[in-house]
Amino acid sequence: MDATRTHAFEQALPAGGGASALTAPPIGIVTEISGASSRVTFDRRALDAMRSHADETLAAAGQVGSLVKIRVGTTWLVASVRALKLTEDGHADITAQIDFLGEGEEERLTGKLYRFRRGVTRYPTPGAEVLPVSTDDMRQVYQTDDRANVKIGNVYPTRDIRAALYIDAMLGKHFALLGSTGTGKSTSAALILHRICEAAPQGHIVMIDPHGEYGAAFATRGAIYDVGNLAMPYWLMNFEEHCEVFITGTGSQRQMDADILAKCLLAARGKNRLATDVKLTVDSPIPYLLSDLTTQITQEMGKMDRAGDTTPYLRLKSKIEEVKNDPRYTFMFNGMLVADTMATFLARMFRLPAEGKPIAIIDVSGVPSEITSVVVAVLSRMVFDYAIWSRGEQVRPILLVCEEAHRYVPNERNADGSSVGRILSRIAKEGRKYGVSLGLITQRPSDLAEGVLSQCGTIIAMRLNNDRDQAYVRAAMPEGARGFLDAIPALRNRECIICGEGVATPIRVLFDDLEETLRPASADPSFSELWKKGGGEDASLQRTIKRWRSQRA
Repeated sequence: MDATRTHAFEQALPAGGGASALTAPPIGIVTEISGASSRVTFDRRALDAMRSHADETLAAAGQVGSLVKIRVGTTWLVASVRALKLTEDGHADITAQIDFLGEGEEERLTGKLYRFRRGVTRYPTPGAEVLPVSTDDMRQVYQTDDRANVKIGNVYPTRDIRAALYIDAMLGKHFALLGSTGTGKSTSAALILHRICEAAPQGHIVMIDPHGEYGAAFATRGAIYDVGNLAMPYWLMNFEEHCEVFITGTGSQRQMDADILAKCLLAARGKNRLATDVKLTVDSPIPYLLSDLTTQITQEMGKMDRAGDTTPYLRLKSKIEEVKNDPRYTFMFNGMLVADTMATFLARMFRLPAEGKPIAIIDVSGVPSEITSVVVAVLSRMVFDYAIWSRGEQVRPILLVCEEAHRYVPNERNADGSSVGRILSRIAKEGRKYGVSLGLITQRPSDLAEGVLSQCGTIIAMRLNNDRDQAYVRAAMPEGARGFLDAIPALRNRECIICGEGVATPIRVLFDDLEETLRPASADPSFSELWKKGGGEDASLQRTIKRWRSQRA
């Protein structure tokens, strides 16, 4: 600053030495005020003087993503630095855009900040001094209150201030974990779920695992289900899901097939004695025999006068027989799954009771690709329907975690009309009313259905390399987090930005290092090491082919 500007800056300080009682001197002044953000001018010499400070938080003062504080009466207003640039008048000062995060009270004797809270009640005026936030201040800003929480890492740039997620706030309004491949997304998801399981050993968590990564990570803390032991009864499907599996036609042909299937499915369900005590519909989860369904189709086909009219019946019957006889579908379309095992199935999937193993990992990696979305749809809908129909009972909230969420809730550009997208979108919009929480994990947030991400009250964003993904996340995050968002492309592995209901204020976190035995099987192979070794290829190839042909892992 030149002499005139330096004098103006000094005049902005309070009388009697200004910041002499504080841990650090002011580094700038407020030059412009608006509702959610402000502009300040930093003194470069003051910032340079802070670089060698022993407090690493003060040493980072004035950097993008750092925090500053401004005194307003007897309170401290805290803000994050979003952007920096040199002043345009030729002086060596720096203009910064800051976003307000919240405010705390000022301790009368020391001037320190305490009792921090989100939101702003009073704004500063232009000319007010701007001070750097110290590590002690950071402890006050990020300290946890009495609400149930889990510690997941350290607040950037400190090494000892713990970052916490508030369980009820995060799960009560859904959450999303976003990050490009290779950023540590799967390990971070496992870390968060492990911490929740530790805090709530009698919880109820259902995780859809499309790649078979998480089974090893939760072997001691949950139940693992795959095509070998899933045993999901086909009759649990509703009519829409039946149509996805059994109907192959399109257009008017599809509607004709659907009408036939609806009539015959209702008749097949009606043969069960359980149907006599309920108001039976095609969606009712009443067991029926596939042979009864095909018999009913044959009977209806016999009523046709012309041979051409039997085509849709033959098409439908042929598809049902095909699915019934395909060994890949045994986990679902099995003659042994006809008994009324609905209570047993729900108890297994939803961990009722949990018995210290609150998470069920549903490994769908071995499920045939053409039916994967139906399996996920049935599981998701069962979670939602259970929550609806269990009202009046003791409330047992369920967390449904969906890895690779963009595959199941795609945007309009990639939509395929499957039922899984509709049920997950409904859970996102209505689930919290019934005690169903949704956790979405994805590497491509821009491929998610429009509006689903905005339904997530807590967003955990790791490094995103794609500009479109970054823009999509930025649009979904609150205004006060914009300064943190600009750091998303530059985050290191295991680092993230968290904002929303699950944290007291937007926060940059370095996740804890998870023990090797608790990590998912998602590590990248080391080509340089593995390609140096040889031997055993013949036996390995034979075992692989055997599993491949038998379709069993």
